[in-house]
Amino acid sequence: MSRFLFVVPPLVGHINPTLGVGAELAARGHEVAWAGLPEVLEPMTGGRATVFPCAGLRLGAGGAVRPPDVRGPGALKFLWERFLVPLAEEMAPGTERAVARFRPDVVVADQQAVAGGLVAERMGVRWATSATTSAEFSGALDGMPKVDAWLTGLLGELRGRIGDLKGTADPRFSPHLVLAFTTEELAGRATGRGGDRIRFVGPSIAARPAEPDFPWDWLDPARRTVLVSLGTANAGAGDRFLAQCRAAGRLRADRLQMVLADPAAPPDPDPAADRDVLALPYVPQLPLLARAGAVVCHAGHNTVCEALWHGVPLVVAPIRDDQPVVAAQVVDAGAGVRVRFGRATAAQLGTALDTVLDHPGHRSAAERIGASFRAAGGAPAAATRLEHLAGTAAVSTETTEEAR
Repeated sequence: MSRFLFVVPPLVGHINPTLGVGAELAARGHEVAWAGLPEVLEPMTGGRATVFPCAGLRLGAGGAVRPPDVRGPGALKFLWERFLVPLAEEMAPGTERAVARFRPDVVVADQQAVAGGLVAERMGVRWATSATTSAEFSGALDGMPKVDAWLTGLLGELRGRIGDLKGTADPRFSPHLVLAFTTEELAGRATGRGGDRIRFVGPSIAARPAEPDFPWDWLDPARRTVLVSLGTANAGAGDRFLAQCRAAGRLRADRLQMVLADPAAPPDPDPAADRDVLALPYVPQLPLLARAGAVVCHAGHNTVCEALWHGVPLVVAPIRDDQPVVAAQVVDAGAGVRVRFGRATAAQLGTALDTVLDHPGHRSAAERIGASFRAAGGAPAAATRLEHLAGTAAVSTETTEEAR
């Protein structure tokens, strides 16, 4: 039996993949715990997991509020300077306490919870990277040496405050193991840092302990279901876009129904009042994807991979951060169509929906990528990789003790 500590940021799309891996490790008899923000983690784990509290900055209302019009390099600068670096500094003391109390054999640090890697390195614990997006190792910063140098310097300064000054590992890329929750069929071959440690395990898809209710009898089997989601970190940025999606859905109400995940929607709408478009603040995404004909989304990595796992083609409208990279992967793989988030009209969205729903090539590509995801192994494959790393750590520790 080994102990595994997942260190995660307060971001739903980054926590979800760890739930399946953690459940798989627990089923194999290992001890599993999480370090992060309890008010985010505990509902997602069903209140049954061991959670070591870490202070943490939230992204959005009540935390790091990003202006909705910030894009490109400005968005990257905001993400690191105003959110990820302060988050790491706030999480570091709690992460250190978690490592000291839980004594993990392996720390599994999300790529954006860099306190996990820095603290593990300083405390002499082996660690793996949980990469919930492939943008960091797909050469996204190629051709931008100044941006790359700026980020390297920023991480170096952070190491000086919370890490080991003698350490050399990039906290985004473990020197031992990088778990990539995708496959080369979607992401392409890794060209950036960490390439020799990256293991493509495919998405970690598992039942979630706390899924919101949904009026399943609202779905009309004679019409195709379209799910629209902009993720949990883009609240307030998508009002115009969601309005255009609604309009596009209503124009096609004879052949489709639209479900919108809209944080501004009333929590208990009357489904009978509108049989064409249903807006809810939260939706049970995985069960809905099993019935969906298409997905419209912001090209968030988690949503994209979950849709493709189910063989569902996409209309992608990237907003910022890694989303343009992921959107390009979807289009290049033939599994979807890209529209402009800030300018897409109802007519353009409707045309894009018609394309992915009516042209079988997009669904075939989505199904092909989904098959590659399942072949990669998902949560069980990730758990096996972590077991091997823990075993290596145990052998290394035993050898050191014998030498003494």
